[in-house]
Amino acid sequence: MSEVTVGLSGGTQPPLRQISMALRLARSPWFDTLWTVDHFVGFFPKAIWDEDFSWMAKPGTTPDAYYDYQTLLGYLARRAGNVRLAVGVTEPVRRHPMLLAQAFLTLTHMVKRRPILGIGSGERENIEPFGLDFEAPVSRLEEALQILRMVFDGEGPIDFQGRFHQLDHAEMDLRPGAVGAPEIWVAAHGPRMLRLCGTYADGWWPTLPMSPDDYAGKLHAIRAAARLARRDPAAITPGYQVFCVIGRSEKHARKLLDTKPVRLSALLATDEVWKAAGLTHPLGEGFGGMIDIVPSRYSRAELEDAMAKVPVEMLADLVVWGTRERVLDQLRDYVEVGLRHVVLAPVSGLVSRRDAIGAVRSIVWIARRMRSGR
Repeated sequence: MSEVTVGLSGGTQPPLRQISMALRLARSPWFDTLWTVDHFVGFFPKAIWDEDFSWMAKPGTTPDAYYDYQTLLGYLARRAGNVRLAVGVTEPVRRHPMLLAQAFLTLTHMVKRRPILGIGSGERENIEPFGLDFEAPVSRLEEALQILRMVFDGEGPIDFQGRFHQLDHAEMDLRPGAVGAPEIWVAAHGPRMLRLCGTYADGWWPTLPMSPDDYAGKLHAIRAAARLARRDPAAITPGYQVFCVIGRSEKHARKLLDTKPVRLSALLATDEVWKAAGLTHPLGEGFGGMIDIVPSRYSRAELEDAMAKVPVEMLADLVVWGTRERVLDQLRDYVEVGLRHVVLAPVSGLVSRRDAIGAVRSIVWIARRMRSGR
């Protein structure tokens, strides 16, 4: 197996001790990176957040409590050691690109390895309910990427005239620390986003489900865009946050597919994915999945009805699932077509405490084998 690094999702939700535990695990020899997220709210709707949905939904808890990731990364930096700290991902609607540049340049002075600024075009749930403008998000992101590259790669005042950002002799004299400039990873899936990734990014950070063949095709598009921009395609790290279901046996894993948390994960896929399976998305034709969902706008009845319409056979094709051995075999298929950094997101850990503990143990087992090339 080609050299692959493995990251760990540390989350950004309370309690703080849980995130600290994730950092301690990430400091083991098998992991390379700890990823946070930038959210105001989560993807799991309050309307169904109870113990019938997940063992984690105890009375008094909420799926919508999130720490500010920039403050959290500063807190974690002191104890990160050789772990790379990352956000996967932020966006330039709530965060001005110069603010993002300043925050990550600051972080380079606190850590031993280059941090990763993961960035995308944003999600409607974090923007529209707060009175912010979600118009032309990809165009806004393109301007932000141009500005970030100007800050990280150049020196001196910045002049920029765009549709969303105007900089007039803007000073950013803070230079990177000894580890060097932060890396920029783009959460790209569609053709235009893939082009932006190849033109400006140091890494690719997709999260939506795709087959190894789809992954290979999108990576080819990124590398073609890099060549057009006169950049080295091989310098862009292909990553992947993989939603997975890990069971103690094939039968148990199959049973986990038919649970509410896993069914909900299918609703976070785009209508395009559903159409490829010959189906219409339960939340409407043209629905953009993670990008479009605003969980607070759905009633319990609407969500229960939508989850009931998720075919288990579709889930079996949509997510990586099975025993830890089978999951490892499936990940190798992505490595064969170019994957070099993987983070496993076990949605099955929401089903029960036992499944959550099993998922963590399986992730460590998989990470050890991927890092050792076995």
